[in-house]
Amino acid sequence: MTVATLTGPETPPKAAEDPPAVNWPMLFLGFGGMAIGQFMAILDIQVVAASLPQIQAGVGASADQVSWIQTAYLIPEVVMIPLSAYLSRLWGTQKVFMASCAGFVFMSVMAGLSTSIDMLILCRALQGFVGGAMVPTVFATAFSAFPPERRITANVVTGMIVTLAPTVGPTLGGHLTEWLNWRWLFFINVAPGLLSLFLVGRWGNFDQGDRRLGKNFDWTGLALMAAFLMSMQYVVEEGSKNNWFEDDAILWLTVLAVVTGASFIWRQITHLQPIVQVKAFADRNFTLGVIMTSVSGAALYGGTFLMPLYLGRIRHFSAAEVGTTMLVSGLAMFVTGPITGRWLRQIDPRGPMIIGFCMVAWGMWMGHAITDNWGFWEFAGLQVFRGVGVMVAMIATTQMTMSTLPQNMVKDASGMVNLARNVGGAIGMAMLSTTLSTRAAVHMGEISARVSIASVEAQTMLAGLTARMQQLGVADPDAAARKAFQYMISQKAQVLAFGDSFALLAIGGACAAVMAMLTSPTRVPPGGGALQSEVH
Repeated sequence: MTVATLTGPETPPKAAEDPPAVNWPMLFLGFGGMAIGQFMAILDIQVVAASLPQIQAGVGASADQVSWIQTAYLIPEVVMIPLSAYLSRLWGTQKVFMASCAGFVFMSVMAGLSTSIDMLILCRALQGFVGGAMVPTVFATAFSAFPPERRITANVVTGMIVTLAPTVGPTLGGHLTEWLNWRWLFFINVAPGLLSLFLVGRWGNFDQGDRRLGKNFDWTGLALMAAFLMSMQYVVEEGSKNNWFEDDAILWLTVLAVVTGASFIWRQITHLQPIVQVKAFADRNFTLGVIMTSVSGAALYGGTFLMPLYLGRIRHFSAAEVGTTMLVSGLAMFVTGPITGRWLRQIDPRGPMIIGFCMVAWGMWMGHAITDNWGFWEFAGLQVFRGVGVMVAMIATTQMTMSTLPQNMVKDASGMVNLARNVGGAIGMAMLSTTLSTRAAVHMGEISARVSIASVEAQTMLAGLTARMQQLGVADPDAAARKAFQYMISQKAQVLAFGDSFALLAIGGACAAVMAMLTSPTRVPPGGGALQSEVH
């Protein structure tokens, strides 16, 4: 005989608790404020690129000194990018971001008020250091604060900022300098900076810090990291200008970077409370993603480096004309971002990654055929392929890189991804600068050997140039004609060197496309959402 229960009919099993409701207005306003700050921090890398001659005249600097206006921003920034993950875990994302944004705005004002090159370089260094925390904290928030079904949208927003900001930087900087003066390159940060502070301060409280992390802070690890990153950044930024290892400073800083880099990695593996959690590199997708992010950074910053340099050096475009020509890339990226986000909700990101990097490779290879007549329309097709390809590849790579990591590694991983992009861009520009100088010398020798000044063709050209100089009333037409002839040969050699540099970027894009095939397959869960790894 069975014993009846005295509690009445059986109650159905309790349903799993629903995830906490998302306060969407708070999330969008707070994240939007962070995105504004991120845009400013990335924009300031390239905003001075088209206005260096005006800044040089304004503060009475030499050509060597004025180049440090960009370098001084980048070198300290690379230290803050990985450090910001630790600070966010210690104090919370909101406090770290607001301190970074406030410091960035203050140093922007001081840079704009600079009366000497030394003051400007110091302000730019401090601006890059304090502002460096704004970039990785936004990436981390996109993956930690948004629910899975919205993470791709947040990733699209950050991807568009990362790609658009350095592309429109020369455009905005050129027009600001032309309309107002170079000081407004820095004053322009004040209004959006105050707006960012207000939005994040009011609605950006996404997490809480853990003060216990400060008890065993690894000061030795911080010193090793700073020495490693700053020496490495200096080498890749200045090496091509100083003939690399022929310069004693470059040689010894390379040795310092190797020694401190190896020591820092060992310290992070063995220390109880590491500044950077290098365990993320055990994930194959993350490791490959970091490498591909470096390549996409080289394509992004390298293309933005080559085209303005060619337009100014070969075509003698003004800063405004350079900015207008470069606008095509920005428009292509702006249109592509939302489409890429919708696409990634439905398929494995490996397909878009491969397609994106192939488009980058093809666009850069188009530049291999560059001539001294290329202008807006000749660059239009190249910029469309490059712009669309970089946007697709970068968004897909970021999604694939971060989606297979546990939540507690997201902040550190975000810092390393952004560091990889910046370092990849710096290495890419250093390689391109070296390629331009070395290949121009090679082509100059080849052309000079092929077109001897004693040849019939050269004599005919010299005769025509001499006659032209006589018509212009030049005092010594023969000497002027020979000088013009040498200039034409030099110009041709430089154009061919630009073609070789575009080809180098194309090879990098093709290698990244092959690397994308080695990543682990991922799938999209029912209903669309964040990508989850099938093979961890």
